[in-house]
Amino acid sequence: MDGSPPLIDQYSHGAVHGELGLGSFESHLAAAVGAQGPAPAGTSYFDSVTGLAIRRWCPPLLGLEPHCPPARYLARRREVGAYRAGRILLRGCGIGTFLLEAGTPSELTSATELATAAEAPAHEVVRLEPLAEQVADTSGSVDSFIGYTAEALYAAAQHATAFASGATHCDAHAPEAGEVRRAADRWLRGRRPGERLGEPALVRHLLWSAVATGLPVQLHCTDPQPLAAFLRATAGIGSALVLLPAAPHHRRAAQLAALHAHVYADAGPRPEETLGQAPFGKLLFSSGARGLPELYVTGARFFVRAMGRLVREWTDEGLCGAEDGRRIMEMVGSGTARRVYRLDAAAS
Repeated sequence: MDGSPPLIDQYSHGAVHGELGLGSFESHLAAAVGAQGPAPAGTSYFDSVTGLAIRRWCPPLLGLEPHCPPARYLARRREVGAYRAGRILLRGCGIGTFLLEAGTPSELTSATELATAAEAPAHEVVRLEPLAEQVADTSGSVDSFIGYTAEALYAAAQHATAFASGATHCDAHAPEAGEVRRAADRWLRGRRPGERLGEPALVRHLLWSAVATGLPVQLHCTDPQPLAAFLRATAGIGSALVLLPAAPHHRRAAQLAALHAHVYADAGPRPEETLGQAPFGKLLFSSGARGLPELYVTGARFFVRAMGRLVREWTDEGLCGAEDGRRIMEMVGSGTARRVYRLDAAAS
């Protein structure tokens, strides 16, 4: 919708540094479309909806015609230079504020680097599991691990905008201290350096500890249904929970957001489905971009296109007026995120 304020992207990982040849660009594009390995003979991962979207919306930002061949686009990208091309793409994507998951690989931009490149605010979201893994790498005992993890979580809460977790299940109560100690002992004894956190009791402990800080907590869950008891139990604590499910579970996430005052959900790739399942003020936009700055462009364009089409349909049918349509677009695109993540309107 023309005239809408810039989007607030509640979830992404940052962009790559340096030049990208066709092979490395394709590998990042493959990850974006959920593929592994090389594309079938005679094709490329540009032969995907995401690839088509990159060719449609990104070349004009770099001074080329839409739909130009991938080789021509990548040549232009190299001609402009990776750093300048990234800045142009990020500044032209339509996103005005970024929430970036911290702890991403060093080849991706940090929140500070993304803010500089995009010339826009970028806020840090701290993932709980890597936080505990970093503590475990330097802990010599169960007591030190538990104590240092609590300190690290408290320190993170002083600067982070939100926490995030990949918990797939969580009970309606925090684990007892003894259960946490036993789980920590099992994990530390059998863990090799760099091993990911896989103890359910420790993940639950981290999640309940994060909720206790009062910061919003993002839940990156394939299916949000196994978290239903946790959602019910955390009502009234003061921490907003934001569901970021995997397709095709966005409808269910929206339904759970509608049930609980403190729960929100990602609008997903098909907002025409989720907007029918929850009040508009319970849904938020995210690009989920990782690696290619182009993915911020396509994520934002897909969202604006889908929302614009939906609002026009409602307006044409007489379901809402033009002003209502603009307000709904602003609410899902930025307003709810500003409220949930407590972003100051002047500095977000």
